[in-house]
Amino acid sequence: MRTSPLAIVLFIIAAFLGALGQFFYKSGAEKTDSTFASYIINGRLLAGVVCYVAVMVLFVAAFKRGGALTVLYSIYASTFIFAAIIAWFAYGTPIRAPHFAGFALLIAGMYLLGR
Repeated sequence: MRTSPLAIVLFIIAAFLGALGQFFYKSGAEKTDSTFASYIINGRLLAGVVCYVAVMVLFVAAFKRGGALTVLYSIYASTFIFAAIIAWFAYGTPIRAPHFAGFALLIAGMYLLGR
């Protein structure tokens, strides 16, 4: 089965939104206390939920356009790369040589799984 280029783009966008959702969950969790209300009325947690719902919608849209699971889900692994970049921007988390090596291995794995 040939994977549609649009399906690949949709999965790349989903990967970014998945990483962004993780950022919102982390930053939202930092603003909660022991009350249930602090979870419900937390804008960052809500933003994380919205990102995750968008990821699911993009998954469905991508699958509708055709594509092999091995290709599309391996592309979603780029979420780890996007998460590291977001952490660098948001928290100043350093990205060092071992991280770049990990990025390269992820990209190589995505390539190999997609073949």
